[in-house]
Amino acid sequence: MVCPMRDLGTGFGYLLKGQRWMARHGRQYGFGLIPGLITLVLYVAVLVALAMWGGDFVSWATPFADDWSSPWQGLFRGFLTAVLFVLALLLSVLTFTAVTLLIGQPFYETLSEKVDRDVSPDGTAPESGLPLWRELWISARDSLRILVRALLWGVLLFALGFLPFIGQTVIPVIGFFVTGFFLTEELTAVALQRRGIDLRARLTLLRSRKTLIWGFGTPLGLSFLIPFVAVFLMPGAVAGATMMARDLLGEETERELQEGEDPSPSGV
Repeated sequence: MVCPMRDLGTGFGYLLKGQRWMARHGRQYGFGLIPGLITLVLYVAVLVALAMWGGDFVSWATPFADDWSSPWQGLFRGFLTAVLFVLALLLSVLTFTAVTLLIGQPFYETLSEKVDRDVSPDGTAPESGLPLWRELWISARDSLRILVRALLWGVLLFALGFLPFIGQTVIPVIGFFVTGFFLTEELTAVALQRRGIDLRARLTLLRSRKTLIWGFGTPLGLSFLIPFVAVFLMPGAVAGATMMARDLLGEETERELQEGEDPSPSGV
């Protein structure tokens, strides 16, 4: 039986292994940065626009407050503007990976295949055999389904955040674990989808090793709160998620063993 705490450390270890793999493959790192940079530009543009015109949008959306006296009108609309921006930031964290993976599907497919070949005993990588348009469609469809789940969790946690004490202590912690789970699902999907594993089966697989998933995704989600960090960690995150996908499926990583690393799920 896998020890939950040790599994937590193993998950974090895969995050570090992915970054180390990228450090040893500089050309692949530059290749993997391109989708993240494109997504970053798009998200920054949206957030800047929201910061500049969010107040106007709130005023337009709340005509019933036009006749309110000062300071209640300003306080009410200011609060809604702040809530709108906070929700946009939360959605940015939750959706950045999904959008980046969608934009960078060809990039990350190639990167994930190279990682598979590098760590597999026979130097081969599974292939989906599907045309690119079909892979993009499946990725977009599954990302939308995950986004809906993430939004439902986000709305629930946002509402619970107004509870005294618990909303300011326990709920944010739960939020980071939820974010970590969904981030990991999106990242492992690159390798698992290539193996023909659909979304429902992927979710079942990840739930069977939740502490492993949290160990990988929660620190990654926390680091994504730092501006621009997500862009530079994404290539290594894809590499680490590919290695972890092999662990979840019980695939051998003989080459890692030859380098002195223990590929067993529990690390014992």
